[in-house]
Amino acid sequence: QVRLVESGGGLVQVGESLRLSCEASGRTFSNYALAWFRRAPGKEREFVAGISWTGVTHYADSAQDRFTISRDNAKNMLYLQMNNVKREDTDEYLCAVDPKSHSGVLVHEAGYDYWGQGIRVTVSS
Repeated sequence: QVRLVESGGGLVQVGESLRLSCEASGRTFSNYALAWFRRAPGKEREFVAGISWTGVTHYADSAQDRFTISRDNAKNMLYLQMNNVKREDTDEYLCAVDPKSHSGVLVHEAGYDYWGQGIRVTVSS
């Protein structure tokens, strides 16, 4: 059974940094694209950043130049380094797995089959 568990969320101040982690279990994900999404109450999940199995990354405009996505295939881990956070980064963040065999990163939630339960990030001033 595939399981994704996020950690590292919490309360931070504007301008600070935070690193989210996602531990995957149940299968090896080294050949799959992985991504981070965010979700506001009552809204669809919104793409934040993704990384293909070859290591190619893609970011939403809001995350570009501030966030860095990375993966450690040996540990089945996915990370999101969030620097210079802003109040508008406040949201629930979820990791996701796209188990289809392709070399790209999909930006819509429909492309992902496995999801973590989400973790809250709150940025205050």
